[in-house]
Amino acid sequence: MSHKANRPSDSYSPLYFLASLGAGGLAVTFFMWLMHGIPHPGQPVPVFEDIMAAFMSGSGFVQGMILTAMIGIAGFAFLNLKLLVWNLRRFGEWRNSDGYAKFARTNAQSQVLAMPLALAMSVNVLFVLGMVFVPGLWAVVEYLFPLAMIAFLGIGAYGFKLYGAFLGRVLTEGGFNCAANNNFGQILPAFAFAMVGVGLAAPAALSTTPALAGLGLVFSTFFLMTSALIAVVAMILGFRSMMENGANPETAPTLSIIVPLLAVLGILSLRQGHGLHEHFGTQAMAGETMLMLAKYLSVQILFLLFAGLILIRQGYAQRFIFGRETSPGSYALVCPGVGFAVLLHFFINRGLVDAGLIAKFGPAFWALTSVALVAQVAMIWLVFRLNRRHFGQGSTPEPVPAE
Repeated sequence: MSHKANRPSDSYSPLYFLASLGAGGLAVTFFMWLMHGIPHPGQPVPVFEDIMAAFMSGSGFVQGMILTAMIGIAGFAFLNLKLLVWNLRRFGEWRNSDGYAKFARTNAQSQVLAMPLALAMSVNVLFVLGMVFVPGLWAVVEYLFPLAMIAFLGIGAYGFKLYGAFLGRVLTEGGFNCAANNNFGQILPAFAFAMVGVGLAAPAALSTTPALAGLGLVFSTFFLMTSALIAVVAMILGFRSMMENGANPETAPTLSIIVPLLAVLGILSLRQGHGLHEHFGTQAMAGETMLMLAKYLSVQILFLLFAGLILIRQGYAQRFIFGRETSPGSYALVCPGVGFAVLLHFFINRGLVDAGLIAKFGPAFWALTSVALVAQVAMIWLVFRLNRRHFGQGSTPEPVPAE
């Protein structure tokens, strides 16, 4: 995307990394169609050979589903990487500006964790692209897992450097504005570390090498606990400020950040459980998996209701999606819809179907899956709507800086 005048994105914010993140998340929602819709014997995830075999032998409906999923994955993966490159270039320019120096003295300094969050998502997207479009990938995947772990650990280390700069400043110099913390923006670092953790958990679930699986379990547990601790503390501080000052209208979308965070932690837990079963002799019962996913999904729904209540009462959509004002924080609205859709797919297939409560591809299955599909379509619309408002040539809404 070239640098045009008079666009909201010309006033740069690290929250624009969420535009890349949302596109990557939508690529994953299309992968869910393949993950749960076609057979993949011999490995826990479908690869190119499985997809082609299902396409050649499938009905017209199956072929249409596979073709749509592959187009969706390719399209949103391209958008994910395009927006990531744009953000990295703009962030590099912005970091040397006076605006960044002022930004780094505020509560919003922790927003720079959106960068490692987007980087970790893009690594996951590249892995999805490899599985879907690269023939023979599974024959060499054991050589790729160490490289992926190094990449995720590098991103995690960079995330700690960024978060350490923020914590080091506020805990030694003070200056954290508790009154302005009337949102859940400080949970963003937890989301970033969770995304690193879910990537590190992939070898635990997919690798046939016990040493790699064990390292994946240990490293992903570290980032899981890091994410959980940050999220709990940040949520308490945010609730405390909101109860006293009300929720900040511009940053109200952060109230739903728990939804994608729980989706990532839920998938992380599933991957760890599979790795423990395959390599370390533990046996996860289908009912236990269903109950675990039901707990994550229940909290997601509660926070969707909570965030929706505040957003509706504040008229957020009328102001920032359909009105004259814009805020880069609007991209935080994409993540909850994506996270809810992805976790619902897992709850239906790894929970209800595996536990025998509903039949795969039966009426109840499609009724529940339609909810995930509606959420996916809504987020696709929202991504294109926001991209036109923030990046479209000649867009003139009034930008509102995120706090």
